[in-house]
Amino acid sequence: MSAVTRDPTDNAIFGRDDTRAVRCTVNGEPVAFTVAPYRTLLDALRHEIGLTGTKKGCDVGDCGACTVLVDGAPVNACLMLALEADGRAIETVEGLAGAEGELHPLQRQFMRCGAAQCGFCTPGMLMMAKALLAEKPAPSETEIRFALAGNICRCTGYTKIVEAVAETAKEAAQEGQAPR
Repeated sequence: MSAVTRDPTDNAIFGRDDTRAVRCTVNGEPVAFTVAPYRTLLDALRHEIGLTGTKKGCDVGDCGACTVLVDGAPVNACLMLALEADGRAIETVEGLAGAEGELHPLQRQFMRCGAAQCGFCTPGMLMMAKALLAEKPAPSETEIRFALAGNICRCTGYTKIVEAVAETAKEAAQEGQAPR
């Protein structure tokens, strides 16, 4: 279990010195850290754990850039308190690649289809798409667009993103397996 420490100046801003321990699994690895009760999962992932792939966009749950999977379900990490992660399994974009560094099928298709432009929304899009394909291995274009509706992209116009998700599903079906 890796121990992660918090930024000691964090609580001084708010005049609070109380912190709580959180133990959870992040990308398959057990982690433990302490966090102030008001800190979000997004900030804990980025600052306490050091995983910066999850992006802070709007910080109010509107853009989807901070989407992670909590016990397999997509969650806006900016809206979840870090304390709520205690005992849970969190998956971030850093957890998509395989143990040997091979890209996840969604990551490969995003590259092939040109679905990642500036890349800011890409981590949230990938995590939302992974959750969709876990629930619906062969989604229609309408289902893909509906699932991704909470994730804002200002670069691609969504066509390439939808195509990448559809191609991932199609590739998995041809290989006789569900997208992982």
